[in-house]
Amino acid sequence: MDWLDALILGIVQGLAEYLPISSSGHLEIFREILGLKLSGADSLQFDVVLHVATVLSTIVVLWKRFVPLCTSFFTFRRDANTTYVWKILLSCVPVGIVGVFFKDYVEGFFGGDLMTVGICLCVTALLLAFAYFTRTYTAASGNGASHVVSAEKGRSISWWDAFIIGCSQAVAVLPGLSRSGTTIATGIMLGDKRSEVAQFSFFMVIIPILGEALLDIVKLLGGDGADSPIGFLPMAVGFLASFIVGCLACKWMIELVKRGGLVWFAIYCVIVGVLCICW
Repeated sequence: MDWLDALILGIVQGLAEYLPISSSGHLEIFREILGLKLSGADSLQFDVVLHVATVLSTIVVLWKRFVPLCTSFFTFRRDANTTYVWKILLSCVPVGIVGVFFKDYVEGFFGGDLMTVGICLCVTALLLAFAYFTRTYTAASGNGASHVVSAEKGRSISWWDAFIIGCSQAVAVLPGLSRSGTTIATGIMLGDKRSEVAQFSFFMVIIPILGEALLDIVKLLGGDGADSPIGFLPMAVGFLASFIVGCLACKWMIELVKRGGLVWFAIYCVIVGVLCICW
């Protein structure tokens, strides 16, 4: 892998981690396009770097919300911020169980197969479309024309909603099934506020990504990743690209969710999914 390959993959990760198009699926697609045949250790190291970069971009973009949450939780305050953090932790339980006990099985059974990626992208499209059409309605305007009215008014995320959204995140470990798309669509279908669902979705991924990175680092320290030939420059380029693009994509996605623009990503996922299946 050279620095240009790392730049492309970093951009893809930064975009696809937040946009509802599946980062794992698109990394598989672009590795196929670029003809990259990385060893398990090399791929593991590079994925850790990209994932840590996207976590940092989440913290940077949502810094004003992130600091009060940490302050309340770690000072043991009994306020709304502490409750919010506990809901995030509850949402991470399902994906934590899958990550600890079934991660290797899922990666071994589904990983590296563009057919699986294509099918899961189509499933992502169905989820996004269903969330869009179930949470909007068409109203007639005074001149006889019609327009789409978004059901932005919704409830705050409850404990039960947090657990259900967490279950959807656990299912989204499949390559091609978008984590952000699945969790946001689930929250919208549950009737939660769009703006809250987007932020909750991005906060709830921090712990699983760091947990997965920790498990991968343990594997690498166990000898799986010694003498990696990727080099410092591609790692640094991939990290910076993923971080910078992730910051932009995170802000963009929050605004898109508020405006109810997920249906366009459903169309995109169908097109790319069909292409993957045909490939």
